[in-house]
Amino acid sequence: MSLQVRNDIRNLAIIAHVDHGKTTLVDALLWQSGIFRDNQQVADRVMDSIDLEREKGITIMSKNTAILYRDTRINIVDTPGHADFGGEVERVLKMVDGVLLLVDSSEGPMPQTRFVLRKALEAGLPAIVVINKIDRTDARAGEVLDEVYDLMIELEAPEELLEFPVFYANAKAGTCRHEADGEDLPLMPLLDAIIENVPAPTFDPDQSLQLQVTTLDYDEYVGRLAIGRVHNGRIQVGQEISRVNQDESWPAKVTGILGYDGLRRVAVEEAGPGDIVAVSGLEEVNIGDTFCERDQHYPLPPIKVDEPTITMSFGINTSPFSGLEGKHVTSRKLKERLDKECLGNVSIRVEDTESPEVFQVSGRGELQLAILIEMMRREGYEMTVGKPDVVTREIDGTKHEPMEILVVDCPDEFIGVITQKLAPRKGRMINMTNYASGRVRIEFRVPSRGLIGFRTEFLTDTRGTGIMHQLFDGWEPWHGDIPHRSTGSLVADRSGKATSYAIENLQPRGIMLVAPTTEVYEGMIVGEHARSNDLDVNITKEKKLTNMRSSTSEELERLIPPRRLSLEQALEFIKADEAVEVTPASFRLRKKALKAVDRKRQK
Repeated sequence: MSLQVRNDIRNLAIIAHVDHGKTTLVDALLWQSGIFRDNQQVADRVMDSIDLEREKGITIMSKNTAILYRDTRINIVDTPGHADFGGEVERVLKMVDGVLLLVDSSEGPMPQTRFVLRKALEAGLPAIVVINKIDRTDARAGEVLDEVYDLMIELEAPEELLEFPVFYANAKAGTCRHEADGEDLPLMPLLDAIIENVPAPTFDPDQSLQLQVTTLDYDEYVGRLAIGRVHNGRIQVGQEISRVNQDESWPAKVTGILGYDGLRRVAVEEAGPGDIVAVSGLEEVNIGDTFCERDQHYPLPPIKVDEPTITMSFGINTSPFSGLEGKHVTSRKLKERLDKECLGNVSIRVEDTESPEVFQVSGRGELQLAILIEMMRREGYEMTVGKPDVVTREIDGTKHEPMEILVVDCPDEFIGVITQKLAPRKGRMINMTNYASGRVRIEFRVPSRGLIGFRTEFLTDTRGTGIMHQLFDGWEPWHGDIPHRSTGSLVADRSGKATSYAIENLQPRGIMLVAPTTEVYEGMIVGEHARSNDLDVNITKEKKLTNMRSSTSEELERLIPPRRLSLEQALEFIKADEAVEVTPASFRLRKKALKAVDRKRQK
């Protein structure tokens, strides 16, 4: 078999830890390659096109773009940097021939850096290393480069992959350097290095069509889009093809092919080996499917991703407020939306339960599932979601649970309190590095369930100055009981509106979660009890009027502002017998059994 090379294309993925500057670097590459006009108005982080990505400042979905440089088309894939969205990274690496590894000049390699680099090395992809944010006052470029080499060696990188080019960049300013203290240059040397060091696509001229689907999208004009790379052969508009997986095949017809030109999709008549394109005309298509000639079926190996570690129950909204704020409230609609998510997100699993109105959804982490809930909420869905729990498995007859590597970066004065908090959560310290700048980095190995609810405590304990990241790190035998929230809940015992008078009298009992005039119902959680037991309270009690007056009776109630929980904090807060009611307008904490008499029967 004699392989041929297509020299006019380079396929590259940009990989890094969250917030190390991937999307900002893509912005600069697009500007300097002439994709935008000089006077064109373009938003920062233009690749973060989803509202949630802009709000949270992270990349959630991988996206494609293309630039033309020196008569070479460089297809660039921007990947998520958060470990919970690792499934996105794993599948897009199937489309590329090299990676650009971005590392912060101060933080150095972080947990997700290790994860994405390991996946790239397993695929045999060469790397170009860019040490970003070189303008930081605490930059330590030399040490970070040594840490990248150490990580490469630790991950058993082949010797030929250790000879990688290194650049020092300020992505925000759109400049790069050959040396850490060298001259600032435009990003052209980096583009030159991509062309010289990323292998051109190779293909077998005698092999028929092979295009593997790695991403799904939807266009309101042409319908479902299957995005992937042509590995061999050619695909044309109007062509009769077969959609093939490992076991079955289905006939299909290509009605359109879209290539990439900057951020735009442009219609093309055909695509050849190495091209990354979006194909329309297929009603049904799954990630991992291979498009082949109608009579020649040669499917590519299936796309495998790491198994989910966190699971949650998604059910219909059963509260008295059901249907008041959302438009999709039935179990059928909920199941359709979850099944649709599974089609485009290979790291999500959906399973039926004993109840036809409740589904078990598993994913990589709390954030991934919280993002799914938030997206569904904005689409008009109402649902009730339960407490996150870990996925367990039987290995040699013993119950095993997922483990995480937790990396904590905080001022050194908080070492004691963090270690103290992680000890009952079965966390053990495996490494500690003091940078002599007042901050310290500590690595722990902790069961995944020990980190449920820890983020809020961590931010409180470090007064908002700490940073934590986690990464899946295998399975270990069950570590025993881990304590959760030690406080109980204040539960409304009747429906109505919360009053200032009732809240003022309840404030000594705990921390309130609702404000005056909030509509409540029986079984809704309105506060956190100061003690360990739950307490049913009347938060709708009104002040009785009398015809007696005194100098002190008319004093205004002094109310402490309620604690407002974000969706992630609400999921961390609830216990096993509690749930979060999610609607497009709001979310409320509640008991699974709303009536007090039912809760007493369950005890």
